[in-house]
This record gives sequence, C-alpha cells and structure tokens, in this order.
Amino acid sequence: MRLVVFDLDGTLIDSVRHYVDTLTIAFDAIGQPVPDETTIRSVSGITSREALAILSPGASPERVEEILQSYRTHYLARAGVHSEPLFVGALDLLDRLQADPDTILAVATGKGYRSAITLLERHNILDRFDSIQTPDHNRGKPDPQMLETAMQRVGADRSQTVMIGDTVHDMRMARAAQVPGIGVTWGYHSSDDLLTEGAGALVARFDELEPAIARLLE
Repeated sequence: MRLVVFDLDGTLIDSVRHYVDTLTIAFDAIGQPVPDETTIRSVSGITSREALAILSPGASPERVEEILQSYRTHYLARAGVHSEPLFVGALDLLDRLQADPDTILAVATGKGYRSAITLLERHNILDRFDSIQTPDHNRGKPDPQMLETAMQRVGADRSQTVMIGDTVHDMRMARAAQVPGIGVTWGYHSSDDLLTEGAGALVARFDELEPAIARLLE
C-alpha cells in the first residue's frame, strides 16, 4: 500500500492569483490595510482565520471576523473552475497514480471541508480521493492530525505515506507526522524554504513526482 496525500492550493490547484487578488479586494472593501503579495503568499495553507489574524497584526478578534466575512463573500463571488484551474499535468498524474491498485489518494488542505468538496466536484476529481481532511474536523497545519487521520482512515502507516505540498506548512506537517514530504516548486513558497522545513525531495514538474514518491517510500 502507498498513501499519497496532496495539498490542494498551489499543488493541484492553480489558485495563487485568485487567492492574492481576493484577499486584496476583501481587505480593501472594508478599509483594512492591504498586505503585500509576499506576505499574503506566506500564509497560504493555514486556516483562513489564522491567516487573516497574521495579515492584520493588532486587529481585534472582532475585526478579524469582519475581514474573514469580507474574504468569504468575495471568494464565493469570484470562485470557479476558471479562477482556480487544475495545474497542467495534474489530471494526468492522478490518472497514473490511480491506475496502481496499491496506491490510495487523499487530500489534506487548509480549506474548509465544504470549500474543498465544492472545488474537487467542479473539477470532477472528488471520487479519486479516499480521504478528504480539512481543519473542520482536525487541527490545522502544521499540526500532524490531518495526516494521522488520513492514515487511520485507510489503514496506512508512516512508512507507507507521503505528503505532497507547496508550502512550508505542508512540510512542517509531514515532519510532525514523521512521514516524508515532497515539495512542489510551482506553488506559493520557495524551494529554499521548502528544503529548510524538511522536504525530502523537490520536484519542478508533475512527471517528476512518481519517481520521487517511489524513492521516498522504497
């Protein structure tokens, strides 16, 4: 058995521009100072409430909630397949992995459960994943609980599991769960940061993922 766990935003889903622009609009709409893009990208992967608190230092819990509601409103208004497309090559990779009867696919994402399900349904790939783990039912990244829950659900152990993601939060979660992490270089965070936070391998193309998975789980 191999359990291959994917992050969504920045890993399978090309959401960087949508995320940055939506947050910018949401902050501006309620008169909150807009963070720069580098800072916005740095918080991708953790829960929205945690991210917005970091992006609005000194804001009261009530103000953070107001920003969160603004973000949710603008996110829903702008969301869609075209604003959050699959990366080119993602679907072919899922096809190849799913063709292996010993490989189980799962998701561990900072999105809420309903948002994750909706996004996967829009791309017609929901049924490819045996487990969808989100902060709605687990502690958020970098806590290892999402990976631990995914392993428990399918009966996999640490030696059979790999985490694939684009942020330091993914790599920290993998390290905390004692499973290897593969960093993809086309997402939110830099290669250097991914390596610093424990990535066991870096890949720059989807066709590099299968050899990396095999190498780390051999």
